[in-house]
Amino acid sequence: MVSEPSMLVSLRHSVFDHYQRWKPAAQVEEPVLIVDIDDESLARLGQWPWPRSILAQLADRLVAAQVAAIGFDAVFAEPDRTSPTGIAAQLRVSPAFARLLASLPDHDEVFALSLARAPAALGFALGGPARWPDAQPPVSRFVLREGVSFERLAGAGAGLFPLPALSAAATLGAINFLPDEDGVVRRVPLLLESGGSLLPALSLEVLRIARGAGNFFVGPNAQGGLDLAVGGLRIPLSADGVMWARYAPPRADRYLSAWRVLEGEIEPERLRGRTVLIGPSAPTLMDLRFSPLGGVVPGVEVHAQLIERMLAGDHLVRPDRAMALEVLILLVAGGLVAWFGLRANALFAAAVTGGVLVVMMFLGWQAYAGHGLLIDVAVPGLFVGLVFVAASLVRHSQTERRQRWIRQVFSRYVSPNLVDYLVEHADSVELGGVRRDCSFVFTDLAGYTTLIERQDPAAVVSLVNRYLDGMIEVVFRHNGTLSKIIGDGLVVMFSAPVVQPDHAARALACADALRRFATDFARTLEREGVAWGETRIGVHSGEVIVGNLGGATIFDYAALGDPVNIASRLEGANKFLGTQVCVSAATLGRCPGAVVRPAARLVLKGRSGAVMTHELLAAHAGAGRDPDYEQAYALLALSDPRAFAAFRDLAAARPGDPLVALHLRRLVAGETGDLIVLTDK
Repeated sequence: MVSEPSMLVSLRHSVFDHYQRWKPAAQVEEPVLIVDIDDESLARLGQWPWPRSILAQLADRLVAAQVAAIGFDAVFAEPDRTSPTGIAAQLRVSPAFARLLASLPDHDEVFALSLARAPAALGFALGGPARWPDAQPPVSRFVLREGVSFERLAGAGAGLFPLPALSAAATLGAINFLPDEDGVVRRVPLLLESGGSLLPALSLEVLRIARGAGNFFVGPNAQGGLDLAVGGLRIPLSADGVMWARYAPPRADRYLSAWRVLEGEIEPERLRGRTVLIGPSAPTLMDLRFSPLGGVVPGVEVHAQLIERMLAGDHLVRPDRAMALEVLILLVAGGLVAWFGLRANALFAAAVTGGVLVVMMFLGWQAYAGHGLLIDVAVPGLFVGLVFVAASLVRHSQTERRQRWIRQVFSRYVSPNLVDYLVEHADSVELGGVRRDCSFVFTDLAGYTTLIERQDPAAVVSLVNRYLDGMIEVVFRHNGTLSKIIGDGLVVMFSAPVVQPDHAARALACADALRRFATDFARTLEREGVAWGETRIGVHSGEVIVGNLGGATIFDYAALGDPVNIASRLEGANKFLGTQVCVSAATLGRCPGAVVRPAARLVLKGRSGAVMTHELLAAHAGAGRDPDYEQAYALLALSDPRAFAAFRDLAAARPGDPLVALHLRRLVAGETGDLIVLTDK
């Protein structure tokens, strides 16, 4: 036998109990009657055990009423102390009085005579040492067919039996129960073994007497259990001779107070032809049992219900191969759940698991309600649930690994902060955009075409990759979103997809860091003998439409709007102005700490309005300003004639300042003011 954890056994029994509560056994028309040793009878007749003479009167009353069978749910293993000889021994009376008492009828003998006239069975209990040396098991009345084994039957070498005189006057039946760990009586052994002989339970022996049968016939059945036949009835048992008790709700009309029977208050017609059990319901006698229907019932009630189920042919059967079937159910259902759990999405896998569990519960219920079979679906259902959880964890782990791999790979194509956003906000991956205030940084490498023409393209590509690696690292360090890589140039945006309230300051700091990296990179290559161009950068801020733009087949996360075009044009304006970082006033207005000098008011190609531009000196306060240039520019902006002299002096002092040289050329050409109209990028 397979040993199971008690928790699983308790779970199975709980389901079986609920089956019985939802659909208990049907009540029979003529229930087994119980002559009840209740509290009122004890109050009227005295404490238990009663004198055997009273029990003899009780048996005689039932015989006179022509009952079919009588079963005593008690073991009369000791002599009656209320017998005359017992009283004489207790009181130590005179020899003469003792002889007088000895001449009176012995209560045990009186009871034995009554039993001999009655269709009666007495109880015995297997287990423990025999109480009397001459106590012998009852005569076996079993006829065995080939293939019957005693190996799994409950039993013992000895037990507690009635007095020999009583045993000889009546047949015997075991009153043993098999309560489970929770105390509930769900199973009762109908066949027991003692000294190599088969013995019946009390309920089975009373049934035999009531049916007028001589023997029991036992043989194996196709389900691996035993078939028991008696009096034209077939009773299926498990291989260990146990019958699963199927309970009907307790009924009060089966109980007859013992004192009322003794007083003749019960009409004989009510008793005629009926099966009668005699047993206690009084709580003080401690013969109460837990029922699967809930609550407690007297032990004699269990015997009565067993007899009724056997008479009605209403049996519960748990086949010996039930566990093998349940393992098969677990393997099939668990395999199905595992397959979907590992391959389908979580919601669909959960729906499949729920459906499988519902089907299992339905089949288990149908087996009970329709066929009286006890098939456990609770334990397989529990393990199916655990299989789903395990499969979900495995799939979740696989998904996480795949997400990490996709994130790593995708981050090589798309900005990591955009990847993080899309992973965490998968519902945002749909066509459309939102209005957002953003800042943009455009970069371009001057002289790239010439560089390609003069050097080995493979070597140039390697250098460009090194250059872009460094530039992109700067962008990511400032939490910028890399929107595009256009050849050697970058398009970077801030405040998308995640809103950044300080996006203008971030963009300006990023532009400053890009300039410093590009300058250092160029100097390093120059020392290696490689001519590397200057990096030009444009920065602008404004409101745009940002989101997933494109078609239903493929789309791109990007921004649309005039600020994007202006940032691009500002990057190109560096070539005309001679600057490296050209920043619009729209961005500088949000960065009060930036160190800049005014460049010009530019009318960019394709636009009618002017954009005030500045050359970035440093992104943060602390770097030196250029007051001389600012004074000269102020005169230029006012079209003051003194602007010519101011820029002439600056040009003499700074022959390498491209912006000063630009304005001086304009003044020499007769232009005034700081407005410049650009006809090309």
